[in-house]
Amino acid sequence: MARESLTNKQARLALILDRLAAAYPDAKVGLDFTSPLELLIATILSAQCTDERVNIVTKSLFAKYRTAADYVDVPVEELELDIKSTGFYRNKAKNIQACCQQLIERFGGNVPTTLDELVTLAGVGRKTANCVLSNCYNIPGITVDTHVTRISNLLKLVNSQDAVKIEFALMKLMPEERWNAFDHLIITHGRRTCIARRPQCQTCVIRDCCPSAQ
Repeated sequence: MARESLTNKQARLALILDRLAAAYPDAKVGLDFTSPLELLIATILSAQCTDERVNIVTKSLFAKYRTAADYVDVPVEELELDIKSTGFYRNKAKNIQACCQQLIERFGGNVPTTLDELVTLAGVGRKTANCVLSNCYNIPGITVDTHVTRISNLLKLVNSQDAVKIEFALMKLMPEERWNAFDHLIITHGRRTCIARRPQCQTCVIRDCCPSAQ
């Protein structure tokens, strides 16, 4: 199979996004939140955990902890119990407390608005930073989660399992005003149609654009 040119790949992705936008007009971030701090915490908790489980945990968590100081002031053992069902709870609790301490000391308890600042926080990588920036501050960014990794490779938009390489490769394939929508659409598609263990290729609206379609 001949290697696809950058221009053709860009055009194919534009068509894919147009089709998915029509198919999933309700596509949005899967985590529940009402503030940048809540989304930051929820995204840290989402590592190796489903959004559905995180949303169950954060319903009571966010009622109990409303500020960065609230997370810092509680004994770590109590925070561990509050988030235990998300998995890896000891490491997550440690990161959440360290992150919130840094927010207090360096940013007045507020969540910063730049990627360079966000990735200096404990437990925060580019994925978490882009998620917060795009969904809270409407700053363009591509959040590379397991759905984006899997489907971008299936669509032959990328050929990598490295999240940072995938992010930068995808950035070259579409204008930045589509980056935020790309995440919501691809992730929604991964949950509803391009399901990892049982892809619904027969009903997929982008089947003719997908080199991996069955």
